[in-house]
Amino acid sequence: MKSVLKVSLLAATVMLAVGCQKEEPQAEAPQTEQVQAEASQVTSFKSDDDKAAYAIGVSFANYLSTSIDKPSELGINLDKDIVLKGIEDVFAGNSELNEEETRAALESLDKRVAETMQAQAVEKAAAAMKVGNDFRSEFAKEEGVSQTESGLLYQVLSSAEGESPKDSDTVQVHYKGTLIDGTQFDSSYDRGEPATFPLNRVIPGWTEGVQLMQVGSKYKFVIPPELAYGEQDTPTIPANSTLVFEVELLKIDNGEETAVQ
Repeated sequence: MKSVLKVSLLAATVMLAVGCQKEEPQAEAPQTEQVQAEASQVTSFKSDDDKAAYAIGVSFANYLSTSIDKPSELGINLDKDIVLKGIEDVFAGNSELNEEETRAALESLDKRVAETMQAQAVEKAAAAMKVGNDFRSEFAKEEGVSQTESGLLYQVLSSAEGESPKDSDTVQVHYKGTLIDGTQFDSSYDRGEPATFPLNRVIPGWTEGVQLMQVGSKYKFVIPPELAYGEQDTPTIPANSTLVFEVELLKIDNGEETAVQ
C-alpha cells in the first residue's frame, strides 16, 4: 500500500509555493457570485504554463481522491470538506497544524490503516479456512473421492493405462483452477496451449497429485491451503484458500516423450 505520508510531500510543495508568494500583494477577494460564475465556465488555457498548472491541479485532486477513498473502504472516513479546508489554509498561509503536527497526524493515519487492513486480513483468512474445511469435508463424501495422508483429495474423472510421472519429471498438462465458489483463476484451456513444467517446482498438492495420475488420465484435485499457497494473499487467490483443479496429464517430457495415444 502506498503510504498516505506522500500527502505531506505535496503539502510541503504547496507551502513552499505559498512562501514564495507571501511578499506579493494580495488581490482583493472576488465576490462569491463571481467565483461561482467563473467556476462554471470552461477554462481557457492561454499558454502551456496555464495548461501545466491546471494539470497539476487535476493530478493533485485525483491523488487526494484516492487517498480519501481507500481509507473509507476500511471504515476510516476522511471529510473531503476538511481536506479542502486544509489546502485553502495552506495557500492562505494560516495552516492550523505545523509541520510536526501534520507529520504526526499522517503517521497516525498510516498506522490505523495498516492495523485495520491486518485485522481484516486475519478475519478473511480465518473465514476462508473455515469454508475450505467445510467444502473438503463435503467433497470427501462424494463417490470415487480418495484422500492421501497429506490431506490431498482427488477423484478420477477419466482413467488411462499410461505411465505415471516421478517428482523429478517434467510433465505436460491441460488444467483449470478455481476457488471453491467456482471462480476461475487460471486455465491452460483458455490460453489455448498446455503447460509444461518440472513437477517438483509447483505447489505441493500438484507435485503429489500428478504423480498419482497416468498419462492420458484426467483427475480432479481439491487441495487444502497448506498444500497450495497457504497464508499468501493475492488478488486472485485469497489467503488460506482451498483450490480445485481439473488436470489432464498429456505426457511426460524427459527427452523421449511418453505421449497420449
